[in-house]
Amino acid sequence: MPFSVGLKAAVAATAAISALLVPAVGSASAASQGSSEGALAAATSSFDAKCRSHSRTYVLKKYYRGPKAFTLRCGTSTWGWKHIKAGHGWNSTMDRKINAAIWSGDANGRGGYSTYLNQCPRVEKFRTIIGTPAGTNDLLTAYKVNQPAVASTPRC
Repeated sequence: MPFSVGLKAAVAATAAISALLVPAVGSASAASQGSSEGALAAATSSFDAKCRSHSRTYVLKKYYRGPKAFTLRCGTSTWGWKHIKAGHGWNSTMDRKINAAIWSGDANGRGGYSTYLNQCPRVEKFRTIIGTPAGTNDLLTAYKVNQPAVASTPRC
């Protein structure tokens, strides 16, 4: 009998400790996911607010390629953040793709940088175009592409 009482006490203690160590459903992971979605919504609404209260030449963000900076300005319906948001959609994925293309992509012959699938022939996946009425190092547009690279690319 004393053994079963000790066993019951040990099981109860283990269950109590487990309840303290195991996060409640949806606590940490849902909170971090919610906070990242909330951060994106906050960044987008923050960009909206900044562009409402500043001119089209207002710098929202800088992207880097080595020491050289490329700026994302509020812009208009034909260039910059307003153009990208309206024509191609703005979200954290778009932001990451722009960053990757500028930071490590290849020059695309259109005044910007692109990322490609690692295959032969190369297939362009994402393109940025640099140069706006506000500045030569400004992001004009950025968008998803799904086509073979330009004809000057060597054959496989």
